[in-house]
Amino acid sequence: MKNRTKRLLAIGLIAAMTASLAACTSEGSGGATSGEEKETEAGTGKIGVAMPTKDLQRWNQDGENMKKQLEEAGYEVDLQFANNDIATQVSQIENMISGGCDLLVIGSIDGESLGTPLATAEEQNIPVISYDRLIMNTTAVQYYATFDNYLVGQKQGEYLVEALDLENQAGPFNIEIFTGDPGDNNVNFFFGGAMDVLQPYIDEGKLVVQSGQTTKEQCATADWSTEKAQSRMDAILSSNYADKQLDAVLCSNDSTALGVENSLEANYTGEWPIITGQDCDMPNVKNIVAGKQAMSVFKDTRLLAEQTVKMVDAIMGGEEAEVNDTESYDNGTGVIPTYLCEPTVVTIDNYEEMLIDSGYYEASDIQ
Repeated sequence: MKNRTKRLLAIGLIAAMTASLAACTSEGSGGATSGEEKETEAGTGKIGVAMPTKDLQRWNQDGENMKKQLEEAGYEVDLQFANNDIATQVSQIENMISGGCDLLVIGSIDGESLGTPLATAEEQNIPVISYDRLIMNTTAVQYYATFDNYLVGQKQGEYLVEALDLENQAGPFNIEIFTGDPGDNNVNFFFGGAMDVLQPYIDEGKLVVQSGQTTKEQCATADWSTEKAQSRMDAILSSNYADKQLDAVLCSNDSTALGVENSLEANYTGEWPIITGQDCDMPNVKNIVAGKQAMSVFKDTRLLAEQTVKMVDAIMGGEEAEVNDTESYDNGTGVIPTYLCEPTVVTIDNYEEMLIDSGYYEASDIQ
């Protein structure tokens, strides 16, 4: 009888110790356990902000604008840049999760590569906002904040149609096409919006792509790299434009446009073509002023940061965030509720009003 009593006491003691250890492990994990709702409140808590790189000016501005506005709203912010290295970004997000972040805002390098850390975030009930680049094939993403990226491409295409007067001129006009990194879901919208405008003129023969490179895959630029765009443009010029006029270059963003412009300066002697861009990076605005780039689509990152902070506040306050698109952005697991900010075309005629008078740049930045 005594032995039986001792065994029962021992079992009870082991059970109590196991429960205590489990509780300590849970409390020390830095986040809620699976299935546990985290208690949150608007204006309090820690927000992880993961940005792809500092190599492109726009992502520096995105990250700093986000940090500033979140801190002004009362949040602690862990801002990380991943140098366009996927493994680095995965590690940074894992550290944000283990470091006690209550919500993640992620501008992904590759929208297909974050499944493992986001599965952990979802298990710990850490909400995720996909920022400007849609994260694909995960149910962890609750909201998406971006600009109307189809409209970006559409505006670029429409600018070229008007600048070349394609409705009234017979042509043919020679054009080349540069888009961005194939792992960036936004490329589908930039390229799609522009080509929906330009393809009828290509089919009609008013626009001619002398290189023959017209598919998204052929026109892609890995990492949105200026150097890779320049190298591809060097090859296109040497093979196709020794004795031909290049009339236009559709570039999906400013880093690719800068590569094209660098190549033209080194290798091209014809009349300067009409070149599009996006982001209004400082070197490209200088080129707009100098007549080397015709336009850039302005995406005011202050507005996108402001809208993202509103999303954060809503989620942390236990409410639904404001969205204006519930149809367009399917990440492979379903349509992600999205807020779209509207982009604006900037040219030599309005750059002072849009970029300097608005406080986005100082006048000295463009000199």
